[in-house]
Amino acid sequence: MNGKNSFERLERLPAKLLHGGDYNPEQWLDRPDILKQDIDYMKAAHINVVTLGVFSWSVYEPEEGEYYFEWLDAIMDRLYENGIYVILATPSGARPAWLDEKYPEVMRVNEYGLRNTHGIRHNHCMSSPIYRRKVTEMNEKLALRYGRHPALILWHVSNELGGSCYCELCRERFRQFLEERYHTVERLNQEWWTTFWSHRFGNFTQIDPPSPRGESSIHGLNLDWKRFTTWNMTDYMKSEIEVLRRITPDIPVTTNFMRLYKGLDYHRMAPELDIVSWDSYPAWGKQGETLWDTFAQTAFEHSVMRSMKPDRPYLLMESTPSIVNWHQTNKLKRPGIHRLSSLQAIACGADSVLYFQWRKARGSFEQHHGAVIDHLGTNDTRVYREVSQLGEELMKLDQLCGSTAHNDVAVLYDWENRWAIEDMAGLSDRKRYDETVQEIYRVLLRHGIDSDLVSEETEFGRYKVVIAPMLYLLKPQTASFMKKFTEAGGVLLATYMSGYVNENTLCYLGGFPGDGLREVFGLYSEEIDSLYADETNGAVFKDGGDNACEIRDFCEIVKVQDAEIMAVYTQDFYAGEPVLTRKVWGEGQAWYLAARMDEAGMSSVLRRVCEAGGLEWERLPTGLEVHYRYKEGVRYTIALNTAREKIIYKKRLIEALDAVVWEEEISDADVKGNR
Repeated sequence: MNGKNSFERLERLPAKLLHGGDYNPEQWLDRPDILKQDIDYMKAAHINVVTLGVFSWSVYEPEEGEYYFEWLDAIMDRLYENGIYVILATPSGARPAWLDEKYPEVMRVNEYGLRNTHGIRHNHCMSSPIYRRKVTEMNEKLALRYGRHPALILWHVSNELGGSCYCELCRERFRQFLEERYHTVERLNQEWWTTFWSHRFGNFTQIDPPSPRGESSIHGLNLDWKRFTTWNMTDYMKSEIEVLRRITPDIPVTTNFMRLYKGLDYHRMAPELDIVSWDSYPAWGKQGETLWDTFAQTAFEHSVMRSMKPDRPYLLMESTPSIVNWHQTNKLKRPGIHRLSSLQAIACGADSVLYFQWRKARGSFEQHHGAVIDHLGTNDTRVYREVSQLGEELMKLDQLCGSTAHNDVAVLYDWENRWAIEDMAGLSDRKRYDETVQEIYRVLLRHGIDSDLVSEETEFGRYKVVIAPMLYLLKPQTASFMKKFTEAGGVLLATYMSGYVNENTLCYLGGFPGDGLREVFGLYSEEIDSLYADETNGAVFKDGGDNACEIRDFCEIVKVQDAEIMAVYTQDFYAGEPVLTRKVWGEGQAWYLAARMDEAGMSSVLRRVCEAGGLEWERLPTGLEVHYRYKEGVRYTIALNTAREKIIYKKRLIEALDAVVWEEEISDADVKGNR
């Protein structure tokens, strides 16, 4: 149907780093002087692309069937004449009032059964046939009118998709989803263990979504509702994409993800896109957090997005050149931070630095959100100068365009596992799955090792080391990947709380970790101890290579069968019991960490694991962050200094809050890896 594959469509993108962002000329149609000024300022700031039409439906179609596109014709023509490309959005993220008034079914119903009224954003029912039809009509008109416009390089589907709907249409689709997944209600009852509390269902029509006024105690139900919401949103997104690909098969498609948004499994949505993009808004200058901490957290988020399609770059679709308006405290980016944070995105694999927004709105909710052009209306501002300087620098880095990361280490970060852990009734309120994965990423980053963040359904053959923190929900396919990876010579590290339940949250029988991994690791978990917030334990490594480390939150008591004990507990009745083990499995090694260690302890563990995988382990200078990109026999090293003093690294001087990029030729054999 679409005629071209994903990589062929990506050839439509210009071979340069994109610099620009959201532009809303429809807010200024009565000010032609401002629209002319915008073009002049964009050119001077080295802006080469803008995103149009994200929230333009009420201007395109102020009344049903009455369309006005002439203003967009003029804007797109003028932009292209001045060397500026266009990312054109479908306007489905916010609807005109006439649509809700005439077709109330398009508005969502909340978890209490109340239908929303008109307003805000993302207030649409993904299942509504009427809404899908009206969106299709709009998208067809946009695609037919602008699909061949020379300015158009990318479609942007809707905006920050999110939320769920509990209307009768969605409830019925949920039941159909469950029937397709389980086939019979008897199997569903078994997988959800509904005999407990007498919750057995007689047929699928008796099942409702989880609700605060109804059922919320069945873990399988809660997890499947989240799966359904992702499936339904993806199906809706595909309905938009189908129109665009049918009419414009050569134009690539994206949608903008939102950091680590809990409501949707982005791993399920990414395959439908030609290129992944996302919106990054860190809290710069947060109290109690160093600049390196903020950068490391943001690098983690960049890496999650990059890893969804590791064979191509991603796009930073939104960022702010100054402030946002929705943090609890909206602190300015200090001088130099915008440049450094933008270059971090490029270092992590982005081919763009794009902003929300170009010009501040005069009114409504985001009137005080940062922009390149402030209400002051001039280019004589610190923010504009920093944006312009960055644009000039990005032009000098165009050779990075199209290059990708090739990392030796993968860390599992899985949405379904995340949901299952958060819904789990047990242990303590400090499960902290996100923070645990991020801490492992940070420790690796401090020691010069970049890593991919992958889902459970990723095959691991491209990596040397795979780390699976808190893999509570273990799918059979993932267990198979782990065995195959280790047998082939890979080094695998799993931690406490691994392999407790299957994909439907049924506990494995016969010992954790389940599904055959007990044999791989050579042990089983007999008990797990949850520590109070002010309680600690400790560990000591048997090879004497490190000092004792501190343990908090969780201590598994494991029984070793045929693994080698590498470290033991130092306190409580299980003092002397194993806390870190290693087993040779096939050509590789399977390591198991039974407790949550502090950073020093995790560094000790990860050093041993990475060195077992043949990787170099070095402590980078404080404040330094290093990433690598590869293309056509060239490795690009991007070193970012977040410290307030200069750093010498690889015989190169990196000034405070500065970045250095260098390249070197490498052989094909050296492409895989970050060394």
